[in-house]
Amino acid sequence: MTFQPTSVAPAVDAVDDVFEQKAVRLAKRERLIAERADAAGGAYPVGVPVTDAIPALRERFADLEADTSTGVVASVAGRVMFSRNTGKLCFAALQSGDGSRIQAMVSLASVGEESLARWKELVDLGDHVSVTGEVISSRRGELSIMVTDWTIAAKALLPLPNLHSELSEESRVRSRYLDLIVREQARSTVRARAAVNASLRRTFDGHGFIEVETPMLQVQHGGASARPFVTQSNAFDTELYLRIAPELFLKRAVVGGLDRVFEINRNFRNEGADSTHSPEFAMLEAYQAYSDYHGIADLTQELIQDAAHAVAGTTEVTWADGTVYDLGGRWDRISMYESLSAASGREITPQTPLAELSALAAEVGVEVPAKVATHGKYVEELWEHFVKGALERPTFVMDFPLDTSPLVREHRAIPGVVEKWDLYVRGFELATGYSELVDPVVQRERFVEQAKLADRGDDEAMRIDEEFLRAMEYGLPPMGGMGMGIDRLLMAITGLGIRETILFPLVK
Repeated sequence: MTFQPTSVAPAVDAVDDVFEQKAVRLAKRERLIAERADAAGGAYPVGVPVTDAIPALRERFADLEADTSTGVVASVAGRVMFSRNTGKLCFAALQSGDGSRIQAMVSLASVGEESLARWKELVDLGDHVSVTGEVISSRRGELSIMVTDWTIAAKALLPLPNLHSELSEESRVRSRYLDLIVREQARSTVRARAAVNASLRRTFDGHGFIEVETPMLQVQHGGASARPFVTQSNAFDTELYLRIAPELFLKRAVVGGLDRVFEINRNFRNEGADSTHSPEFAMLEAYQAYSDYHGIADLTQELIQDAAHAVAGTTEVTWADGTVYDLGGRWDRISMYESLSAASGREITPQTPLAELSALAAEVGVEVPAKVATHGKYVEELWEHFVKGALERPTFVMDFPLDTSPLVREHRAIPGVVEKWDLYVRGFELATGYSELVDPVVQRERFVEQAKLADRGDDEAMRIDEEFLRAMEYGLPPMGGMGMGIDRLLMAITGLGIRETILFPLVK
């Protein structure tokens, strides 16, 4: 995702029209204030009558036959999304926050000549209006309020976008509030995200996990290979980092005896932005004592499948473009080295010389910067070139090179690799999991190697974290750990891009 200014400037006549409409609406605001001189709030009263929510009324009277009166009087409030004035009878569609609508019918017979005239003169599309009257069904079967009294709850000074034209993606992310008003997909994505987070918490609770919170401001960044944001604390007169991962603090919690912990919170990485990356993103991390990367893979699959059920009622999710994607069943688990060997047509092992990997990379056009040109980096880049694009179903890619995974335990049977997996869904990495490194002596050695990379100019390399090492020396039990982007989980379930899954994404 490359940040761009709005691609097409609004036409001059469109700008003039908005300016003119705003001037007219401001005049109406002044009239409302004058009419309500003795009432608090003026054009924006403190409160208006509301006895029922629009969705609740629609559910209650879902089976009401056409042209029926209920005898039920209700007061509802909503935003005016449609308005039609026809002499002695005015119609308006009022929309609630979830997109549900009810028709308001304002007739001369019900409200009187003066009130009807005020409605025609004062009410615009976008206004919040409260109406009171009997719940009926119109002759066309539309659930309606036959209005006897009404009041403007909030005057909209700017007109809504054209409801018959799709907002551009740039407009949607820059003005998400308008997107939420006019587009059901925007509202359903917010609801899906809330359902996913609730599902994740239910699944963890069912497995005895405790949700904790760890610092976002840290004196030393760590827990991932990423470039941090740097800030300054005036109170402590020191440089601080925005968290790139909660890992090292969650592991401290496990040292303290919290054997199963997880956190859902914000991470910040000062790196590129594209269709799967955002500088600020929501992250889930979890650690389970006395488990390993196989057990944590089982847990991750359960978490994702439960989340799919929470949103779609099934593990077969339908993406925004209509594609049906199956997240069900038991997902494949493939070896990174074996799958790379098969796809490239030559055997590649943890012992393959760096020169051979470099030659293969040059042959197929894979570039690896000299400052990070290790065996493991070449293997991972070559794997992405040869294998990644062919993965269709959700797949755990197992057993990564040792030198690219400084916080991971060495494989129990295969020298030169670590017990790590990456989960690929929809062609992108959704989650990663490990058998965690718990030996403080080996961890220090790994940190020292990372520090050497940092000295060579690798901005993403980790630093030696003495406080974390001290915590490890009190005894860290064997455990499995995992991390997953919440935004990417929404991408996997909805088929949307990352900026669509974030309510208010960062835009330039």
